[in-house]
Amino acid sequence: MTDTTSPPVAGRNLPLATLIAGCLAVCLAQTGLAIPATLNGLFQTDLHTTGSQLTWISDATLLPVAVLELTFGVFGDLFGRKRLLIGGALLMAVGEAASATAGNVHFLWAGQALAGVGAAAIFPSSLAMIAVGTRTNSRRATAIAAWSASLAGGGFVAPLLGGITANYGSWRWALVIVALIGVVSAAVSILAHDSSAPKGRSLDLKGQLTIAIGLFALLYAVIQGPSDGWDSGAVVTGFVVAAVFLALFIVAELRSRAPLLQLDLFKNRVFALSSVVAVVGMFSFIGTCYALSMRLGPIQHQSPLRMSVAFLLTNGPTMALAPITAALLARVAARWLLSIGFLLIAAGDLLLARLPITDTALPSLIVPLVLVGMGFTLAVSSITATAVNTVPVRFAGMASATTSQLRDLGFTLGPAIIGAVALSRAASGFSHSLATSQLPEGIKAAAGQVAATGGPLAVNSVPPQSPPGAAGPLALHALGHGYSIGFVVCAGAALLSCLLAGLVLRGGRPGVNLTEPDLDTRPEPAAA
Repeated sequence: MTDTTSPPVAGRNLPLATLIAGCLAVCLAQTGLAIPATLNGLFQTDLHTTGSQLTWISDATLLPVAVLELTFGVFGDLFGRKRLLIGGALLMAVGEAASATAGNVHFLWAGQALAGVGAAAIFPSSLAMIAVGTRTNSRRATAIAAWSASLAGGGFVAPLLGGITANYGSWRWALVIVALIGVVSAAVSILAHDSSAPKGRSLDLKGQLTIAIGLFALLYAVIQGPSDGWDSGAVVTGFVVAAVFLALFIVAELRSRAPLLQLDLFKNRVFALSSVVAVVGMFSFIGTCYALSMRLGPIQHQSPLRMSVAFLLTNGPTMALAPITAALLARVAARWLLSIGFLLIAAGDLLLARLPITDTALPSLIVPLVLVGMGFTLAVSSITATAVNTVPVRFAGMASATTSQLRDLGFTLGPAIIGAVALSRAASGFSHSLATSQLPEGIKAAAGQVAATGGPLAVNSVPPQSPPGAAGPLALHALGHGYSIGFVVCAGAALLSCLLAGLVLRGGRPGVNLTEPDLDTRPEPAAA
């Protein structure tokens, strides 16, 4: 891969301005993706949202990221990644500012979707700029560890920002501050060193259209299934459209001279398996975060500040473990770090699943959430370094975009699938409990009407003194059971990723490219 702004200089290290710009940008993007989960309870109170509408708030940001990352990877290769870093930050600023003024959930969706487009430009561009700016794989692993720590740092900033602003002001201020960070990130990115790799790259409209329609149809069907019914015409049609267009995407990529996704990359066994691990493993993490946000917010109605403390327990270990992770990546095979990371996530999920929904004490969450946070720290750095270092350097931009998209596809599926599983189980459990309860028939009818429009989440939120409020405890326990199953599903996904990484993902040495030697093994000049 060549640098079109200036040729590589012998002995030159990654420019500090580029590293700072890339890390700040990815921290901004991850903050924008993570912050809706910390505000779910306030969204429900202020905008009167249903369970599926809350899921769409998170996925309104995540869906553009999952759909457009590969396209922005191509744009970066063609026109320069620096432009995308600046433009993505500014687009996020506009989207978050629009969301802050939302008077209804539909306008909030639009603002978050716009911010998601900006984040989609940032993720592959920032990673590729850092990856191609290093001369050896060991240095690249260290730089990627810093990038990954910044990505996880966004998950640390989001709950802190959301908790403080919502507790002492309004949730809208949290989005305003993210918009301001976007402006700062764009300004810093002006100082970054540009790079591109236009050779053999061009826009793939067929590939982009087919994958966009396929992923949107899939998410629509999964999210709307619990409320509309899994056998409803719209949901069934969504699954059919998803299957058809995802198949058409593969056909389009096989026939394209300049594909959006180079399918030959998946002939590399390590890259293919790391891609599967990226989707399943990141699904387990973000699904855990989404289930936690629903447990603490709309179900238990805890304050934003208390919610922020819980999320800091999840993301805090990343800040402490970042330098340790960077050192381990240079000395320990990535598959072992991946296995340990996903095993820790699974252990934390199983502990969370055992907590009764009536337990609102924060100390009960310390051990499981710290385990999840430690596991994510080990996994996200290792999966990124493994995927990028396992392909020839001329494909670093495409591998960066592909890895980012697969990771964020897992992120997008997390709220959708966990929300669908939990809300479906909660709805059936509440219906059965209500029918067999000793409540008066009038109360049963009133609670049934509320549940018909908003599900057990709506029954759990009505005033206790109202007629349907008498059924609130039944809804609370049904929701608790539903989201406990969600934690178990996340644990199963993490264990599957652990097994794939430990038993199947073999080959290579720490810090060494699995397909070709280090980019430059010559000794550096003394001046360097």
